[in-house]
Amino acid sequence: MAALGTRRSRRGLSRTSDALAAVESAAHTHRALPRAAPKKRRSRLGNAVVMTLATGMIATMALPAYAFAPGSNEASFQASESSEMSKAQAQAVEVDAQAATVSVAREGFTATTPEELEAAVAAAAAETRRIEVAAQMTSYAASYSGPSVADYLANPTYPNFDLASVFNVASQYQGVPYVYGGATPAGFDCSGFIMYVYAQFGISLPHSSTGQGAAGTKIAIEDAVPGDLVIMDGHDGFYAGNGNILHAPYTGQSVRIQPIWTSDYYIVRIGI
Repeated sequence: MAALGTRRSRRGLSRTSDALAAVESAAHTHRALPRAAPKKRRSRLGNAVVMTLATGMIATMALPAYAFAPGSNEASFQASESSEMSKAQAQAVEVDAQAATVSVAREGFTATTPEELEAAVAAAAAETRRIEVAAQMTSYAASYSGPSVADYLANPTYPNFDLASVFNVASQYQGVPYVYGGATPAGFDCSGFIMYVYAQFGISLPHSSTGQGAAGTKIAIEDAVPGDLVIMDGHDGFYAGNGNILHAPYTGQSVRIQPIWTSDYYIVRIGI
């Protein structure tokens, strides 16, 4: 019995020891848990720092390039008054009531019109022509010393007038150069040529194609004979027969016979 009691006592002690060991183990476990918490808190804090730094780097890289442009703070990059007004949608404009009564005057400048330019060109051409004619007349006057129209009218070479004789005398001057205003064998213009030839027959004619056309009698073209006058607009000559004209044509040419080149003409006979 004593032995049984002893075994029971040992079993009880053993159970008690086991229970105490379990309690101590639990207590130890309970005390160990708080010591591990700081490690978890440090881990979470590190993750937060990394995330913050990463977010900052991404935001920095996402900034527009012009944010770092040198001189971006200078006045030229700043907003102007007009742009600020546009942003503010300022549309109201005040105008002085007197502005409606102010007259607008043309500025102090002039512009040349196309008509004025054409007139200037024509005037320059006319002046050039006048200078050329003056030079021709100077040379013309110096190159002839024979009888003039006035001399012939005072003392005609051919007192007996007939158209055939007129044409024969006129034909002698073929080759004389054209000179504007000329009325001698040094140079003829169209009416000066006719005037000079008729003066040798004692007949006075004006130095003008229109005046010479009015000085005679208009006849039918089919009745024309050599010596009659062919009258055109601004030009005349001697009828040379067969639809031809003997005349002083124009500058650069000489007295010659050639076909009449137009139908716009009429015939005038002098002496009837």
